Amino acid sequence: MAKIKKGDLVQVITGAKPERGGDRGKQGKVLEVLVEQNRVIVEGVNYVTKHNRVGQTQRGTKTGGIETFEAPIHISNVAVVDPSTKKPTRVGHKVEEKIKDGTKRTVRVRYAKKSGKDL
Repeated sequence: MAKIKKGDLVQVITGAKPERGGDRGKQGKVLEVLVEQNRVIVEGVNYVTKHNRVGQTQRGTKTGGIETFEAPIHISNVAVVDPSTKKPTRVGHKVEEKIKDGTKRTVRVRYAKKSGKDL
């Protein structure tokens, strides 16, 4: 089961510090999870610039220029943020019994483990 999902608040835990132009310590929301590549796209983290060749569409408008966007970052380089302490933490799963429409179901529920000072 995936530990990081779309919409989670995560923090970058590896890489260069912001003083050196890196993203370590930055927090952002997960925009997309690329499961096959084990990567996530985080809002406001790992900005890259792409130069697109100037072209022309059929209507005659110009395209191209310099475009900036968030590039994927490996899933092992981010950690989920605990909502209560606002620090990175590990994620666990609990098995709970829920009663819905008179039937009993077992459901796996994610929860934030105790956040330590190491992360």
